[in-house]
Amino acid sequence: MKEVCKITGVLTITCIVCALLLSVVFSAAKGKIEINEKKRVNDAIKNLAPQATDVEQLPAKDQAIYKLSDANNKLLGYAFIAKGQGYQGTIKILSVIDPTLTKLEGIEIIESVETPGLGAKIQGDPFRKQFDGLNVTPQIVCVKEQTQSDNQITAITGATISSRAVVNILNSEIKKIKEFLKR
Repeated sequence: MKEVCKITGVLTITCIVCALLLSVVFSAAKGKIEINEKKRVNDAIKNLAPQATDVEQLPAKDQAIYKLSDANNKLLGYAFIAKGQGYQGTIKILSVIDPTLTKLEGIEIIESVETPGLGAKIQGDPFRKQFDGLNVTPQIVCVKEQTQSDNQITAITGATISSRAVVNILNSEIKKIKEFLKR
């Protein structure tokens, strides 16, 4: 019985020390994590809308929506962050949509923990480029075989769950953005 109490005490103290160390490291790194996240978002916006000189974040509740304008104050479109559940974890996507809210300019995967070699292919150019100029009215559709429709994308072979997750996340967020901007 003494041995069990001794082992339990040592394990408890070890867990407490580890938890304290983890919280200290996280607190120290939190600022850098936020700075890096903002940089990833800004870089993605510059990649998808290089002509945008003015990026204004709109006061949307529970959403990150950015109004994009050029040097002459002409509205170029909107950038937004969409996130949702993928196959293995959260997928975070930055996308740019035109001012009429009918056509995507493109997407960038900001965060993903999908299966390497399969679902992680959502970050690659062959998959992402399908969203360049894609009509979102009616909703985006994910199909298994190549198609010529202007609102369909082809799923990654062996990673249809990740492909469909991206489409579902985008469709859901586009609907919310349309409702927000109609106000």
